[in-house]
Amino acid sequence: MSEVRENKMGVMDVKPLIVSMSLPMMISMLVQALYNVVDSIFVAQVDEAALAAVTFAFPLQNLMIAVASGTGVGINALLSRSLGAKKFDRADSAANAGILLAFCSFLVFLVIGLFGTEPFIGSQTGDTVIRQYGQDYLSIVCIFSLGLFLQVTGERLLQSTGKTIFSMVSQLTGAVVNIIMDPLLIFGLFGFPKLGVAGAAIATVAGQSVAGILALILNIRFNKEIHLSFRRIIKPEGSTVKEIYQVGVPSILMMSIGSIMTYLMNQILAGFSTTATAVFGVYFRLQSFFFMPIFGLNSGLIPVLAYNYGAAKRERIEEALRFSLVLAVSIMTVGTLVFETVPELLLSMFSASDEMMEIGVPALRIIAIHFPVAGCAIILGSVFQAFSKSSYSLIVSLGRQIVVLIPAAWLLSLTGNVNNVWWSFLIAEGVSLVLTLVMFSRIKRFILDKL
Repeated sequence: MSEVRENKMGVMDVKPLIVSMSLPMMISMLVQALYNVVDSIFVAQVDEAALAAVTFAFPLQNLMIAVASGTGVGINALLSRSLGAKKFDRADSAANAGILLAFCSFLVFLVIGLFGTEPFIGSQTGDTVIRQYGQDYLSIVCIFSLGLFLQVTGERLLQSTGKTIFSMVSQLTGAVVNIIMDPLLIFGLFGFPKLGVAGAAIATVAGQSVAGILALILNIRFNKEIHLSFRRIIKPEGSTVKEIYQVGVPSILMMSIGSIMTYLMNQILAGFSTTATAVFGVYFRLQSFFFMPIFGLNSGLIPVLAYNYGAAKRERIEEALRFSLVLAVSIMTVGTLVFETVPELLLSMFSASDEMMEIGVPALRIIAIHFPVAGCAIILGSVFQAFSKSSYSLIVSLGRQIVVLIPAAWLLSLTGNVNNVWWSFLIAEGVSLVLTLVMFSRIKRFILDKL
């Protein structure tokens, strides 16, 4: 039994540990980024209105992901910290409560999918074609979102105990199913119905459902550090749910701010043209090639930090942070160089019109300047989640995306030149880094230095 309870996060050399924990997540998230890009490339071949519709749908879709991922952060932090402190029953309680919370979250978005998608899309555009595309896509991904919530929760349980290779298998499987089904259902190949944008949505939920089922199976069969049982799932401990949401709710709110930001940015850009909004959607998909690996690194880093915080191993925490910072900034610097040198090539993948090229090339070059700064802020922010200080992450995210980014974008839009709007990203990320450093210094002084 003691052999099962020993965990590599407290004893393995830090640099190989970070690589072993993060690399599977980075690879799986790269595949997820590839799916997002391929999905949009296929949708763009329907027409530019379809690409714009998916962009208008993104804020609500992102909210759904925020609820799943934010709750997962709460589960992850509590479970890893409990294992580090050798509180094994508490870890089991967190795992079982997480499954129930995934199902409850699905019920909320089921209702939204049935009754809320039409007014949501309609609030952003009056174009009849775009509205129909958007409603078709969004209603499907909301109504059939159970797979998403089970996938995220199951993968977080695997990450929390260091089983990131199995988490990678789940995510890779879901992404591959998505990529295969996209052209079949969008264009009606090999006897499949030609469903257009709705086909892209069906492919998405199919991949999520397969990944969700697989993640649960992998937890039951291979994750011996937690024990799932139907009785504990349907009768969670109230204190466990409370502790999960103490970390999870700030994380949900922090990620939800991204939904508000994209919704408002869509409104600002729509004042110029539908094409400007489509460019914004294309940017979000392309940047995921570099941000997703950083989020994968972040996902691998958080349980390491949380475990060693529970075990009061300060040196390991500091070494993990230093190594992760160098890795993140290096990856993001490569991203900046790619966006600066070949923006035309990137946009051409999305069947870009001359107008999209005219708007998109300067957009990608301007926005990409902030990538290394963002990488630094993301890694330092992982400490907030690992140490159950997600409210700090909320403050930083709120400051960056709502207090600074949107007002700056609106003010710059008044110049009448859409190219000026993109500078708001650089302005906001600079403020974000300053806030992150201030919050990190507080944690270092009052928590880390006292371990």
